[in-house]
Amino acid sequence: MKNNIKILSFLLLINVSVFAQKDQIKEAQSFYDKGKIEESITILKKIEYLIVNAPDVTKSDFFYLKGNSYKDLATKNIDPANNYTLASGAYQDVLLYENDSRHYKYALKADLALKDIKSKLVKGAISDFKEGKYKESADKSYEVYLFDKKDTLNLYNAAAASLSGKDYVSAIKYYGELKKKNYTGTGTIFYATHKKTKEEDAFVSLGARDLAVSEGVYEKPRNFFPPSKREEVLINLAFSYLERNDFANAEKNYMDALQLNPNCINCCINLVFVKMELKKALLDQMNALGNTPKEVKQYEELNAKKDEIVKSAIPYLKKALLIEPGNEEAKKSLLGIYRALEMTNEYNALKNSK
Repeated sequence: MKNNIKILSFLLLINVSVFAQKDQIKEAQSFYDKGKIEESITILKKIEYLIVNAPDVTKSDFFYLKGNSYKDLATKNIDPANNYTLASGAYQDVLLYENDSRHYKYALKADLALKDIKSKLVKGAISDFKEGKYKESADKSYEVYLFDKKDTLNLYNAAAASLSGKDYVSAIKYYGELKKKNYTGTGTIFYATHKKTKEEDAFVSLGARDLAVSEGVYEKPRNFFPPSKREEVLINLAFSYLERNDFANAEKNYMDALQLNPNCINCCINLVFVKMELKKALLDQMNALGNTPKEVKQYEELNAKKDEIVKSAIPYLKKALLIEPGNEEAKKSLLGIYRALEMTNEYNALKNSK
């Protein structure tokens, strides 16, 4: 009997909790309807931990209101990247719970809201980039990528914006992801010209571009088929590592790019630069040594290693001169190496060559 009373009490508590949640969601909705978005979010935060055990209909009400609230904050330019992320996550929860329950109340609206968020973030990222707000542009592009990972163009845009803003830590992260995905960037970019500004804009899809044209806002639609960006991704990743003085990873990615394109003179020249930086690091170690027998031996070992590193730069300089025979900087660098390594025959042959 006592057990039955306990079970009944427990069920009553659950029912009370469910009704309380519904009342609080209604209260939050009331604040939202009055334009008091922060107050609405405050209530939703208080009950969010309880929603996991709520009925599916209550979950839909909660997450749809949460999505709308954060989306409205973002639309008002209040921490847009973060709030659009929270909103998109809430709308995705609506779709998840309604697909599971087969009770569709907000699914269509949530899906449209997600598409609207993506469009706003993409446009905002483009606008920020044009204004030189590279971090903001990168953040928005990456947020779009996070909730639509099939659209890797946004990851590429985040990487490019980070590189332009000299945020090499983020550039390494984003270009690294692109490398893992074997990103090529091939496909179709949909352009059209704005009738008033006369500027050509890119659209997220063919449908979005055609709609803008049919509404009379844009004209002169055209499709562009870009070449593969694999080499560019590797070179920019290598450069970002280079700027962080991570010479090992810079060398690795320049080598990968050179395998992809054996005629990449950028790769050859920068690989030589990497070698010279590694040589410089060894010289610093050598200069810090004393005159004890142990240190003299260590000096000799480091000196031999230094010469090997310098020697390993020769093939890349030769390759650079094959690609661009008139490259005076490459010729000057190769002559310097031949002289330093006392390679007299090679030095004279190159010095006297046209």
